[in-house]
Amino acid sequence: MAVCRFAYCSSASSASTIVRFPKYPSQHVKSSLLRFSFATMEAPPEGYRRNVGICLMNSHKKIFAASRLDIPNAWQMPQGGIDEGENPRNAAIRELREETGVNSAEVITEVPYWLTYDFPPKVREKLNIQWGSDWKGQAQKWFLLKFTGQDQEINLLGDGTEKAEFGEWSWISPEQIIDLSVDFKKPVYKKVLAEFAPYFQ
Repeated sequence: MAVCRFAYCSSASSASTIVRFPKYPSQHVKSSLLRFSFATMEAPPEGYRRNVGICLMNSHKKIFAASRLDIPNAWQMPQGGIDEGENPRNAAIRELREETGVNSAEVITEVPYWLTYDFPPKVREKLNIQWGSDWKGQAQKWFLLKFTGQDQEINLLGDGTEKAEFGEWSWISPEQIIDLSVDFKKPVYKKVLAEFAPYFQ
């Protein structure tokens, strides 16, 4: 697999190039100390921002991941807020396009319940200043999408409607995305990938 910056990819074959990822910094709060919950429910709990997560899988059964511009060495799957009155599935398609430029994808399945995580104190303070709100964390609906296009379609400048969030991207394994994610998202990632595991067989 190859690491790519914005629309440029350093290798023509994303299945054959080996990339060494930086070890995630240890200063982040351990996930065992953070609140995580899931339940079958029609609506997310109060106090949590409604959000979608997108697990984008390619034909090699690898997952799209990108490194955040605002957190050194932090890799994640695309995600984003759900607009007022917006259907979560439509939000997932929109967020994928806004963050990665990808239009060539089809929804395979979804996690049939909301997953929540709490923000660590410093993250909560920063985001709530940015959003002008006081969310405890995020409640997410997760979708598995199959990428049906070519890698050249991926552009981390997105569709131009939002500010770029990512600096590099790559196709990686489920185990790698858990290892490279920030600690407070690891429990959600583990649950999501357990739900989607049959599709990676």
